[in-house]
Amino acid sequence: MGEAFLRHVRRFPWVTNVSLYGCLFAGGDFVHQWFSRRENVDWKQTRNVAVVAFTFHGNFNFFWMRFLERRFPGTSAGMLLRKVLLDQTTAAPLATSVFYTGVSFLEGKDDILADWREKFLNTYKTGLTFWPFMQLLNFALVPLYMRTTFTGCCAFVWATFLCFSRQTGDGTAGAALAWLFQPAEDKAELDKGKAEAAAASKPTP
Repeated sequence: MGEAFLRHVRRFPWVTNVSLYGCLFAGGDFVHQWFSRRENVDWKQTRNVAVVAFTFHGNFNFFWMRFLERRFPGTSAGMLLRKVLLDQTTAAPLATSVFYTGVSFLEGKDDILADWREKFLNTYKTGLTFWPFMQLLNFALVPLYMRTTFTGCCAFVWATFLCFSRQTGDGTAGAALAWLFQPAEDKAELDKGKAEAAAASKPTP
């Protein structure tokens, strides 16, 4: 079964990688809602996250991985360092920005930059404690045709954090850990309060 999957990835690299990435990223939102102990899953929210993941993140990552490998081929220390540095100074801030603004746009917010202004810097700094190590493993050990899928597996965890940060956090790991170990009742109350505040801020038709 594993070999059949790898053959499929080699034969249809773009479709397979982008599909897996989008599903894993959207799954992060579902996990966030599950940890929030919500009575009903907000599928519209998950849909919005999935749209951003499929239309931008998965596609961008697929072609970005190929660009980096063409520009800095191989796994020597110098090439790996160049790839990681470029990834974290170019792709990481772009991907974070698109997430915050893209989901806000799909939600119909008046100011789609509000979440970005409030949380981007903290989120980017938190990402620097996670992504450089994951991408170093990716560039060093994972074949090119599987790198977007590997990134998607990492993004499953990252998307859970991003969705928490959008809903109730401030982009810091400390806020996420404090929320994770809160009693379920407090999580539900906090998420409910945030949801009501967001609904109240939407313009009335």
